[in-house]
Amino acid sequence: MTTSSATPQAGPTPAGPGGSASGGQGGNGARLASIRPHLPREFVARLVEGIVVGSAAGTASIHAPLTGEVIVELPQSGPGDVRHAFQKARATQPAWAARPVGERAEVLRRLHDLLFDNEPHLLNLIQIETGKSRLSAYEELAGASAALRHYAAAAAGYLKPRRKPGFYPMLTKVAEVRHPKGVVGLITPWNYPLAIVIMDIAPALVAGNAVVHKPDNATALTALYTRQFAIRAGLPEDVWQIVTGEGPITGPAVVDHADYVAFTGSTRTGRQVAQQAAGRLVGCSLELGGKNAMIVFDDADVEKAVQGALRGCFSSAGQLCVSIERLYVHYSLHDQFVERFVTEAKALRLGGGLDYSAEIGSLASTKQLETVTLHVEDARAKGAKVLSGGRRRPDVGSLFYEPTILSGVTPSMTVYAEETFGPVVSIYGFRNEAEVIDAANDTPYGLNASVWSRDSKRAREIALRMHTGMVNINEAYGAAFGSVGAAIGGMGDSGVGRRNGAEGIWRYTELQTVAQQTMLPTAPWFGMGPERFTKLISVLLRTLKRLRLK
Repeated sequence: MTTSSATPQAGPTPAGPGGSASGGQGGNGARLASIRPHLPREFVARLVEGIVVGSAAGTASIHAPLTGEVIVELPQSGPGDVRHAFQKARATQPAWAARPVGERAEVLRRLHDLLFDNEPHLLNLIQIETGKSRLSAYEELAGASAALRHYAAAAAGYLKPRRKPGFYPMLTKVAEVRHPKGVVGLITPWNYPLAIVIMDIAPALVAGNAVVHKPDNATALTALYTRQFAIRAGLPEDVWQIVTGEGPITGPAVVDHADYVAFTGSTRTGRQVAQQAAGRLVGCSLELGGKNAMIVFDDADVEKAVQGALRGCFSSAGQLCVSIERLYVHYSLHDQFVERFVTEAKALRLGGGLDYSAEIGSLASTKQLETVTLHVEDARAKGAKVLSGGRRRPDVGSLFYEPTILSGVTPSMTVYAEETFGPVVSIYGFRNEAEVIDAANDTPYGLNASVWSRDSKRAREIALRMHTGMVNINEAYGAAFGSVGAAIGGMGDSGVGRRNGAEGIWRYTELQTVAQQTMLPTAPWFGMGPERFTKLISVLLRTLKRLRLK
């Protein structure tokens, strides 16, 4: 087993993961310039030193979505390595928790600056591992930096003891005190390897916890790179342990040893994590799948709504939990909206360059491509109309798929209710509020919703009727996702618990009530009999109620 504090002084530079470019015009119909990504061997070797793994461990071949080339033979941790990681984390956690919260927060501030100082390298690595566009990669950096800044500034306030009303006013002094859970088990997905990691790990660390982190194999290098920056920022290296491995092997081992589990992934796996955590009586937070709806009302600004739909449906090639997969447009605007939306979707530029030339990147894996293809072809075979896209683009890259808009989708089609997690949206018309709210809420999921209207009061009232953990008004997902001072999460099959805001850090703490009684006991005093005592207490309680005291 090795863990390294080697610093990321020479990352994937523009010259490193770059290369020659091949030309073309923009739009779905032509190939864009693309750069063959390359990770220097010595850079990768330094990163994998940060994995907790035994000397006899096997490896997994990790391929770049943009090219299909192997970017790393990733060492794979076993259950014994996970156990060892937790032992190391537990040994160092008390000293980390003993540091003043301001000192822990300063680590987050320095990490914030290091990420921006190394922005080109970091974005290159995210693109190489995920295949997403440069702008979508930057979105991760923006979200991560917002979370670091917020918790660095707000942690002391979230964690400070809070006075509470006592049983006897002024005589019972009560405070709620928060303690770190201990060692948090963090399991993160492949689609947002920087933003989700930071949004979950920053509050855990600043609350005084250590973390054993299992990133997805496909994007483990981004996590390892970020950890190296955290160590440079002053984090003791054993406080953040990284283990790798396939989910069914390493994941349960993480849950077996954690004092709390934060999981982001599929609903099916989330149920398994919840059951396993419940068996050990440890808490968990789960952000799971979604079949998110966007509603465009009759008074919406059509052009703004079209641009919002493009972002909501096709950012990161649709591979984000808050992506819009169902689009409802009032019949008075339907034809106008669809014409503009289809035109704009067809003009989106596909490409794999490590620059801002492309608007849509590739899917992340063959599995995702197969799911997208299956959903679209099943809908097509059952009578849905493909308004745009609906085809692979091997001329751009083996995992590229055009932004796809479907109409005429019915409940008999797989895409109607199942999460696609790709650049596919189904569009429907509606006549009135009651109809569209029933349709939007007709799903077991409840993660994100988007409401478009010029009438702010109306939009807010509609938002309160949506069965989702977050609602964006006149935005697709970015307003809620990026507002890290407010909690986000899912209802129903989209999960339990919240990230961000106060809930995002409180989940990593144990709440303790400390009550000090002064002068009089909470029982009969001075030889008072129980009957007289209870009458006196009843008078006190009635008086408190009349005074509306808590």
